[in-house]
Amino acid sequence: MRARQLLAVAVLTVSLAGCSEDRPAQPAASDVTAVDRDQVRDGGTVRWAVEAVPATLNVFQPEATADTELLTEALLPHLFRLDDHARPTVDPDYLTAAESTPAGQSPQTVTYRLNPQAVWTDGTPITAADFTAQWQALGDGADPAYRSGHPAGYAAIAAVTQGADAREVKVAFKQSYAGWQTLFSPLYPAAATATPAAFNQPLTNAPSAGPFTVKTYDRAGGRATVVRNPHWWGDPAKAEAIDFLATPAAERLDALDKGALDIAALTDAVDHATPANPKTGAAPPDAAAVAEASAQALRRAEALPGLKLHRAAAPAFAQLTLNGTRGPLTDPTVRQAVARAVDRQRIAEAAVNPLGLKAVPLGHHLLMAGQDGYQDNSTAVGATSAAELLDRAGWHTGGAARSKDGKELVLGLLIPEGSAGARRAADALTAGLAEAGITLRPQAVPAEGFLRDHLATGEYDLALFSWPATPDATGAAARYSKPRPGPDGLPVVGRNYARTGSEEIDQLLAEADAELDPEARQVVLQKADARIWQLAHSVPLYQRPDLVAVRTEVANAGAFGFAAPRFQDLGFRRS
Repeated sequence: MRARQLLAVAVLTVSLAGCSEDRPAQPAASDVTAVDRDQVRDGGTVRWAVEAVPATLNVFQPEATADTELLTEALLPHLFRLDDHARPTVDPDYLTAAESTPAGQSPQTVTYRLNPQAVWTDGTPITAADFTAQWQALGDGADPAYRSGHPAGYAAIAAVTQGADAREVKVAFKQSYAGWQTLFSPLYPAAATATPAAFNQPLTNAPSAGPFTVKTYDRAGGRATVVRNPHWWGDPAKAEAIDFLATPAAERLDALDKGALDIAALTDAVDHATPANPKTGAAPPDAAAVAEASAQALRRAEALPGLKLHRAAAPAFAQLTLNGTRGPLTDPTVRQAVARAVDRQRIAEAAVNPLGLKAVPLGHHLLMAGQDGYQDNSTAVGATSAAELLDRAGWHTGGAARSKDGKELVLGLLIPEGSAGARRAADALTAGLAEAGITLRPQAVPAEGFLRDHLATGEYDLALFSWPATPDATGAAARYSKPRPGPDGLPVVGRNYARTGSEEIDQLLAEADAELDPEARQVVLQKADARIWQLAHSVPLYQRPDLVAVRTEVANAGAFGFAAPRFQDLGFRRS
């Protein structure tokens, strides 16, 4: 399970239609300085900015962050590597083969053949025991003392056993699971997962099995240093070491300018740039000041000497969630009217164009533009105009906003505080909905309270935020699953902050989850997405931009999209 798939929400810093041949050109899926290994010199230390040295290297713990996942890519086995379009292929460093029983055969069994050279840094071979312990910690029969949720897929497993020898692993499923290639990535040693006590540790010094291993891990000092793994059996790491340095977004441009960093993601640094000379106790800066600060930060990022600013579509998407249990939005017709009134092109241009990327609206809740099967299903919401839908729902014109029973159609719009992209998107959204007679009142709230105080409690009408994209489409099913009554009779929302759903959507997502035939699965996914559009649960807007500054002599780094760095190829160009 990747950190970008974790349950936490990434707050925004900013008939079926169309086959793939007809869709407009999309933003780049990745932008990396690709250099052949023989052109990368041996040695040197690469300095990589992270938000903070993570509290844990266990991606399945609640404290895990995106930085947890970044480090595990260098340290731990990932059985399949994703390309920038989220297509998986076997990683030969860990597997010589991986096969699933074909569609139509039941029960599904996956057979992994482990690379016989693969060992943990304590010399222990990677075996079926590691798979078994991880499944028992994460499956639906796990001891509740394990501090983890139930990551998608592990609950579908019936048994994990050794095959013909210790290097063959057989995973039998209770029900077919189409996303089986996402499981056991990362893989942890059995010693780290076999008991709740071991699993619940912060996990900063467990054995690794990647091209690098941990040398120092200093959370207080803000530095984690990984060095070449002397037990590594694959292509040797080019860099001698990587320093992951805690560098908050607001400090990264200065750190790059001073030559203190080699790689730094800058999307948040640009999006949350602070207007110059703020007065103590003054009112929050207006939209113009925030926009100008962001523009200045971008110009500075583009002009930093000795650095290149890489741009690509991030594996995350901005969207508008409609709270179906609040005020006028409890009426499905009003929700459909709002969805029809959203001008996604206008919003994408406002949010994305200022960052130097092509603005293309997103038309799917479950797939990003570069993923196999993507198509824009937005026309599934219907051709009836927002005005006609509002008339049908009893909201009639007569002033600046439509009204019903003496009450104007005014909705609150929740946006994250300090985000230039959110401000631009909110302004475009407000203007577009005003044309349909719907008044929006944007409310900027601190990021730390966005989820806790509003999304989780239902104290909002509309919310503009972003979700991490999932490499496997049904990994996002919890966002759209119909809330079920809990022990107290109240609905359990989980991650479905819109609080709307249907039995049909749940059934379709479950069917896609279990469909092993790729073509048949795509048919089901398109139908599920169309139903989510028709429910007016939420409106996908655009993929978030990813801006990454990389020193020009650094090879094989940049904006990776769905892919992960191949850390053994990271390093400095030969002179």
